[in-house]
Amino acid sequence: MWSRERGRLKPLRCGVEELRCRRREREAALRKARREQQLVSKRLLRDEALEEAEEGCVAVIFGEAEIQQFLRLAQRGTEEKEREGALVSLRRGLQRPETQQTFIRLEGSIRTLVGLLTSNRALLQLEAARCLHELSHSEQSAVVEACLPATSYLLTYLSGHSSDFISPHLTVLEALGYALSQLLQAKEAPEKIIPSVLGSTLPQHMLQLLQPGPKLNLGVAVEFAWCLHYIICSQVNNALLITQGALSTLGLLLLDLAGAVQRTEDAGLELLACPVLRGLSNLLTEAAAEAVGRQLQLRDERVVAALFILLQFLLQKQPSLLPEGLWLLNNLTANSPSFCTSLLSLDLIEPLLHLLSVSNVVSVLVLTVLCNVAEKGPAYCQRLWPGPLLSSLLDTLAFSDTEVVGQSLELLQLLFLYQPGAAQAFLQQSGLQALQRHEEVAQLQDRVHALQQIALHG
Repeated sequence: MWSRERGRLKPLRCGVEELRCRRREREAALRKARREQQLVSKRLLRDEALEEAEEGCVAVIFGEAEIQQFLRLAQRGTEEKEREGALVSLRRGLQRPETQQTFIRLEGSIRTLVGLLTSNRALLQLEAARCLHELSHSEQSAVVEACLPATSYLLTYLSGHSSDFISPHLTVLEALGYALSQLLQAKEAPEKIIPSVLGSTLPQHMLQLLQPGPKLNLGVAVEFAWCLHYIICSQVNNALLITQGALSTLGLLLLDLAGAVQRTEDAGLELLACPVLRGLSNLLTEAAAEAVGRQLQLRDERVVAALFILLQFLLQKQPSLLPEGLWLLNNLTANSPSFCTSLLSLDLIEPLLHLLSVSNVVSVLVLTVLCNVAEKGPAYCQRLWPGPLLSSLLDTLAFSDTEVVGQSLELLQLLFLYQPGAAQAFLQQSGLQALQRHEEVAQLQDRVHALQQIALHG
């Protein structure tokens, strides 16, 4: 970066290292903020068919006596329908915060639900799991904390299946996966829950559930992909997950998802894409990921091609998830010349530029990926320039968003440093006027001045 010192300008080569260091520090801070935000993103899973059937049923606030009666009937009712009906009524009541508070105050209430999970009655298991599901989704920290003792029982139950980890009652498994995913977001989870999970056989079972193939069930896979994502976010022991195959499993699932969105119009694939993209993105920031990188099936153009297929799918179906795919692309290209080469050899720069019009958040991420490519040196900048990039940068410099403009300036600086003639082409396209719009913006003044100096004096 150019900067004034005793009326003189610092050498360019020093500026390249300073720019690189600044980008790495900013990205590290952004990744930390993303992990923290993702750890508190509560989700509510409810069966749409079930909700339609219960339409018009108002969730009632229950007192201690009523809750105790429901639990007694669920345990000792003379008929299965009576037992199931008691749990259905309890589940509806647990949608109310007042009932949740009363429930957790009752001694043995959580233990009773867990006991019903271990019964050999599928419908009772399912309703007990749904009750835990309602409790684990509570916004009240005391309710979530009361569920924590259930974690060890959940681990025993979930880890106790056959090596295939395929329950005949997939709906039960899905509901339990959801309940566990909510508990993994509790503030106590990194100390009290996740070490127990990592010390059990559950991570290997989860990875088996996420293996592409005919046994993969979308609903179950979604819930355990979120479980895996929250464990990764906690950073308790991601090196262990990588050695158990988490990175390669998620990579293969990414390739499979790209194929699936081309073959089918089924809704719901984006629900699995989100935790898979997040999990991969966060794992790739770990040192252990680099150490085992050569052993993974992530070192070829298939991953980049698959990611762009998913980006196009999300653009059509769920544009709000585009940042997740672009964060993964950012992490793939940040330290890897091979992935940057794949972007160029597959002619994916122009499709990437088309995303600049989606939103400011997406624009910043697109420009960050392009900076990753340009940062790799003259050979990469030569392939980026000029093409459609110059006109796209002139457009983004007209944005009012300071972060978009700042990232555009950073990309221009790299291009000016590494690509002879880029500054002259920029001048010929009224580039100085584009820069002058931002001369009075405090956060951008230094970079605007540096680029003006390079463009005018070389």
